[in-house]
Amino acid sequence: MRTYDFAPLYRATVGFDRVADLMDRVLSTDVGQQTYPPYNIEKTDENAYRISIAVAGFSADELNVEVKDGALTVSARKTEDEAGRKYLYRGIATRAFERRFALADHVRVTGASHVDGMLHIDLAREVPEALKPRRIEIARGDTVEARAVETVTA
Repeated sequence: MRTYDFAPLYRATVGFDRVADLMDRVLSTDVGQQTYPPYNIEKTDENAYRISIAVAGFSADELNVEVKDGALTVSARKTEDEAGRKYLYRGIATRAFERRFALADHVRVTGASHVDGMLHIDLAREVPEALKPRRIEIARGDTVEARAVETVTA
């Protein structure tokens, strides 16, 4: 397994600790990481995303979706008692799980729905007005001189 030194990144930047921590976490995760339950991440619009998770066998009451500290956490725990059931073959896994997704800045969850054994979580990127590109008006040379002269004489 390769290890990367992020010290140069910490020395040359300010305020990017979260990005470096995210890169460190992604690169250090084990290759044999959890694959249950399967999920898709799709881009539905320029600033909209959807996470779809296959949650067959779970009701909406047994699912939990939570956003905390820039991370989306989806978890499920089966509540019904299956002591009286005898399976000849059990192919539908209903074991408890917890899946985490790191959210970028300004991405928020707009809704969640449970339809046909799929949990759909809709997300939207909402860039604040202060961060959106804006056009700066360029003043003409004589206007700048006039303002400078007014400031000096005042």
